[in-house]
Amino acid sequence: MKINVVIDKERCKGCEYCSSSCPKEVIRMSGDLNRKGYHFAIMGDASECSGCRFCALMCPEIAIGIKAAG
Repeated sequence: MKINVVIDKERCKGCEYCSSSCPKEVIRMSGDLNRKGYHFAIMGDASECSGCRFCALMCPEIAIGIKAAG
């Protein structure tokens, strides 16, 4: 099943909980800054994502959504 991870970069505060909890190391932090001045989370190779949802569960800002892509 293909997984679609949606990250709201403006909600992200750069805590890195998502990237540190990702067992496949798919999520990483961007070199760019959002409007609040934080480095935000981005997806690396999305085809490696297992859909475990650890990133979304760990995000205190509820900035990550997981959907099955049809």
